[in-house]
Amino acid sequence: MARPPVVLTPAQREPALDLVGERLTVLVDRDQTNGYEVFLQEGVEGSGPPPHHHDWDEAFFVIDGAVDFGVGEREMTATAGSFVHLPGGTTHWFRFCAGGGRMLSLTGAGSGAAGFFRAVAAAIPDGRLDVDKLTAVADQHEVRFGPPS
Repeated sequence: MARPPVVLTPAQREPALDLVGERLTVLVDRDQTNGYEVFLQEGVEGSGPPPHHHDWDEAFFVIDGAVDFGVGEREMTATAGSFVHLPGGTTHWFRFCAGGGRMLSLTGAGSGAAGFFRAVAAAIPDGRLDVDKLTAVADQHEVRFGPPS
């Protein structure tokens, strides 16, 4: 059975999730597509995840502002218009730079990112970092912090 097209106005989207200082909107999840997911991420200066890795590919397109990325041992600043693609299993992190920013992120087939993000927002509703809760949710969604072991 074919999936229907997805067309959402801003009023029809899920509310943005508060992920420890970052606002993340799920635009489409894997149930609406052929397994990929698309997100709008908005962050204030310094917000973003610690080094982590997962099995799915991930790509980022910076819309506004600048975002520092760490990929393995390499660090770079992606400014508006920059695109970053990370194959699954790549250890990475990012931090929004001064003035904050916005970017689209896309995850490849098999991604569980939307479920992970929703679970983090539910487990940490006040948006303040709780490492134990974050780690417990990550373990349930095959997201690992630090380099691959």
